[in-house]
Amino acid sequence: MTDLFAPLQSLKQGDWFKLICGASFQHLPAVRSLTLAYTLAGADCIDVAADPAVIAAAQSGLQAAKSLAQDAQKRGFDYKGNLPFLMVSLNDGEDPHFRKAEFNPHECPTDCPRPCERICPAQAIVFDSIKEDFSGVVSEKCYGCGRCIPVCPYGIIYTASSVTTPGAIAPLVMSTGVDAVEIHTKVGRLAEFERLWQAISPWVDKLKLLAISCPDGEGMIDYLRTLYEKIAPFKGALIWQTDGRPMSGDIGDGTTIAAVKLGQKVLAAKLPGYVQLAGGTNKYTVAKLKAMELLKDFGLPILDFRLEEANPQSKIQNPKSKISGVAYGSYARVLLSPILEQLENKEVSNTNMKATVRLEEDEVLLWQAVELAHSLVSQIKSQQER
Repeated sequence: MTDLFAPLQSLKQGDWFKLICGASFQHLPAVRSLTLAYTLAGADCIDVAADPAVIAAAQSGLQAAKSLAQDAQKRGFDYKGNLPFLMVSLNDGEDPHFRKAEFNPHECPTDCPRPCERICPAQAIVFDSIKEDFSGVVSEKCYGCGRCIPVCPYGIIYTASSVTTPGAIAPLVMSTGVDAVEIHTKVGRLAEFERLWQAISPWVDKLKLLAISCPDGEGMIDYLRTLYEKIAPFKGALIWQTDGRPMSGDIGDGTTIAAVKLGQKVLAAKLPGYVQLAGGTNKYTVAKLKAMELLKDFGLPILDFRLEEANPQSKIQNPKSKISGVAYGSYARVLLSPILEQLENKEVSNTNMKATVRLEEDEVLLWQAVELAHSLVSQIKSQQER
């Protein structure tokens, strides 16, 4: 097995870790820093918005991580320079992951306590900010969690959604060197899914992995079985992403329950493919999975990996009906937010120029970020002792 397929080995042995930067998150410095830190910490996949600028930022972070492999090893991190898969997210219809909050700050009363600003986990809502030089929603930072909407005392916050335009985005995205694609769908959107799949089909043979993300709903398992029939024969690895409670992992320990329950439901269906949790995942998720014996026994010998085993037409079935991995979004980003904020403040305090300060240019912040990222990655990578 080459380093190129190391992430697929993680899927097979059940310790796959995916970082979700956000399907609509377009803050380029943060995407690059998150990619860098989590790659050095041992992530198997980096999921980003289907935006060429965002993809480029992530690729820059990946290359920076590769150049720091020896430094990481000297500091005790088990990173050997192999790159995680770079994944982009597409959607076949309206989806909360593909939206932005919006409002007119001039409509806000001056005496408003501004609960929206306090509740935003991405610090995307600002008022009279010198740093941002405006008031309102910083669009590139907003990833659509929607928490600001119900807390607004005046009900003036709304969302603007986007839907992937297959003819326009697919050729552009699929020609930029991504390794994997995730399609966000929902029960009842078969025709829309087929249109999107048809649009990207000329490039799917280049993909190493396909993930299908679908929230729970009546008839979900039958819908997933139908999707499997539509994508066959796909030659790469296939992941069913169980989106339990979207973009909520940083709220509290209870959010992980929905992700685990949905994962159990999909596992019970014995669909060909790997099952990976998302939506509400946080530091409690792996402990919950271990307690419920839903993770593979790391004491068992690992079979030799063969790429053809990832073919849905053959041996992709998970014989032990275990969760193969976990994806972390809002929790993983918030975990590193103190570091990223310090880095951003350094940039703002530079009065001579507005050049972005890259994470690797501050050695202290870099390894603090990697240590924090590793505290999450290592939970599912626990068979790899530091």
